[in-house]
Amino acid sequence: MGVGEGEEPQPRGGERPGEFHPLTRALGPGGRLLGMHSHGDDPGLEIIQRIWPGENPFITDRHQLLRAVKTELGKDARNFGFHAGSDARALFRYDMHTLPNEISSSIGTSTLLAAWNAAIYVAQIEDQRLAGVMSNDRYLEATREVLHERGGLWFWDESYVITRRPDLG
Repeated sequence: MGVGEGEEPQPRGGERPGEFHPLTRALGPGGRLLGMHSHGDDPGLEIIQRIWPGENPFITDRHQLLRAVKTELGKDARNFGFHAGSDARALFRYDMHTLPNEISSSIGTSTLLAAWNAAIYVAQIEDQRLAGVMSNDRYLEATREVLHERGGLWFWDESYVITRRPDLG
């Protein structure tokens, strides 16, 4: 990625969305930053919530993030365009691909572990929290249940764009 392009890091639980403005400031004239992060409301989050009820790691949506970046930039925000897009344009689905027979009555351990690993990675669950949960098979059973109920695993992500005006700063 050059100075004119970039990917914004994904905001998580304890982070402030405004901490991501340095990448915005680094954009060259006419530069564009495409940011993507997890949205939740998907089978991956269902797996997580079966183990940790009420868990919601996706607390900052693209609208909140863009508002916070504008605030952090202060008067310099006028040099940028902030594009959240509609849900129809900004939300997209990322599917975990499996062979057709892998999501059947008997899901193999490797498929369950791959789905579990994807879910905990996307939700950014800390190692300390995982240690206690993985001492029994409940996490695999929860993963199996969700894969059966939903017919597979996918994640909803959302995107946004920040552009630097070509004629300004």
